[in-house]
Parts: sequence; structure tokens; C-alpha cells
Amino acid sequence: MEIQKIEVAKNPEIEDAIELPKKRSHDEVEDCEEQQQQQEAQEDEKNRVEEEDELRNLLLSDIGDLPISPPSATQVNFVTYFITDFTKSGHDQYIYRHANGLCVIGLAPTHIAFKDEGGITNIDFNVGKSDRSVLKVSGKRKKNALRSESNTALCKVSTAKDTYIVRCCVKGSLLEVNDRLIKQPQLLNASADREGYIAIIMPRPTDWTKNKESLITLEEYKEKKELSL
Repeated sequence: MEIQKIEVAKNPEIEDAIELPKKRSHDEVEDCEEQQQQQEAQEDEKNRVEEEDELRNLLLSDIGDLPISPPSATQVNFVTYFITDFTKSGHDQYIYRHANGLCVIGLAPTHIAFKDEGGITNIDFNVGKSDRSVLKVSGKRKKNALRSESNTALCKVSTAKDTYIVRCCVKGSLLEVNDRLIKQPQLLNASADREGYIAIIMPRPTDWTKNKESLITLEEYKEKKELSL
């Protein structure tokens, strides 16, 4: 017995009606995926730009914040302090303190000696009971170092008009004086803050803590003296 196959006539309109939602659903999925990919790409680009900006800010300073000239070795390696009108009016001195505790002592730009015509013409380390220029310190224990008080005389500087006593400013061990100044006193006029320094002193931590109370910072010094260093 043969079973007859019954062919059902296809209705194009019905098939189109069925295929249309499928097509729309497929297109909507593709559109959604494309939008999601675009959003992810935009988010990735935003994150990349933010990371680059953050890195640039870390590596490159704002040009407006950069100094006109690079900082000197003194500015990088030392903290600058000043003492003004020490024992007498106009006797202003600087103290450069290194991280290891050493203090470099010298004349501040506003020291009264620089106001005399011709500036400083001579320096003499033979003050008090000894000549500081023959001081020879040796060894880790700084043998022969001279124990000094803040008001201990370091030297005398002379101008054509007068002579001024320069003092230690800090209590500690006097390790050396700049005897180069004996033959080249003009260094005091030309470079008092560098080659023209006067002495190096090592204070004890407890002594430094007490000494620091009488000192002022660079900003305080500029404000007090109305300077724009």
C-alpha cells in the first residue's frame, strides 16, 4: 500500500511574515553588539588618554611652575637658614645645613660689610686666643676640632671703612675654615654663598635643636629684608 505524500502549498506571504521578525531580531542583535563594541572602544580610548595625561603630569612639570634657572647644588643638597643682626645690627649670616648635620657658615647678602664702598678687602682668622686658619682636624672623632659657642668669633673681615667680627652662629665643633680667603678675600664680595664660605661646623643634634630656634628660613629672611633673591 503506497502512502501518498501530500504537498502543502507554500504561502509566500506567511513565510515572509515569519522571516521578517527573525531578520529584525538578528539585525537588532547585531546593532546592539556594534553599539556595545563602540562604547567599549570609546571607554578604552578615554582610559588611555587619562593614563597618558597622568603619566605626563608625573614626568613633565607644568612649564609655568618651572624656575627660570635650575636650582644650584647648594639649594639641592642643603637647607638654608639665616640669622640676622647677630650680636650687632647688620651682622647677617647664613647657615647651610646638610642632611649629615654639617653646617656651612658665611656672610648673608645683607651683611653690613658689603655696604661699605669697595666691599671686603681683608680677612683675618687670628681672633680670640688662636689662629683658626692653622686648625688641623683629623680622624672620625674629629681630633683637634675646636668646640665653639654660637657667639664664638670665627674671623675678622675688614673694609676700607671698618672691621667686623664674624661669629659661628651655631654651637658645635669647628672643623675647618676657608683659608683660601686669606689670599683671595674678593671671593667674599663675588661669591660669599659658594666659594666665599667662611667655615664648616658640626653641631650635636641636641645643640642644633636649640640653635635652630634662633634661626629663620630663607622665605622669612627675604620677607624680613624685603628681598627677591
